Amino acid sequence: MPEYSLRIPSHATSPRIARDFVTSVLQAQQLGAIVDDAALCVSELVTNSCVHAAGTGAGLLLVTNPVGIRATVFDGDVTQPAMREGYDPESGRGLWILDALTEGRWGAERGGWRTGRRGEGGKGVWFELGAPGPSGVGR
Repeated sequence: MPEYSLRIPSHATSPRIARDFVTSVLQAQQLGAIVDDAALCVSELVTNSCVHAAGTGAGLLLVTNPVGIRATVFDGDVTQPAMREGYDPESGRGLWILDALTEGRWGAERGGWRTGRRGEGGKGVWFELGAPGPSGVGR
């Protein structure tokens, strides 16, 4: 399955950079049906990383198959994400959006950028969209 990666600095434009990257990759892979949802989900995760990971930046790993994707946003913060209770019109809706668009197909794992090894600092927050492929990506 094709893999694409991007290292993203912690900056106000980082969510936009990530959205543009995901849009370009998915259009090139003829996965246009999930472009908007994938770009929004990645944007939310990168925004969370920029806000909560104290300037460590983020890494994006995008694995595609002919009918779906698995995207993981890594950062240096070991704190696991948690959906907030209640509604705040200013913030805290990112994981609710992610959960709705992926139909609950998301999670978080401890581990660093690209290695996923336990004990290594940081975490990866992942989501899947589209139908599962032969290797399980998108499952």
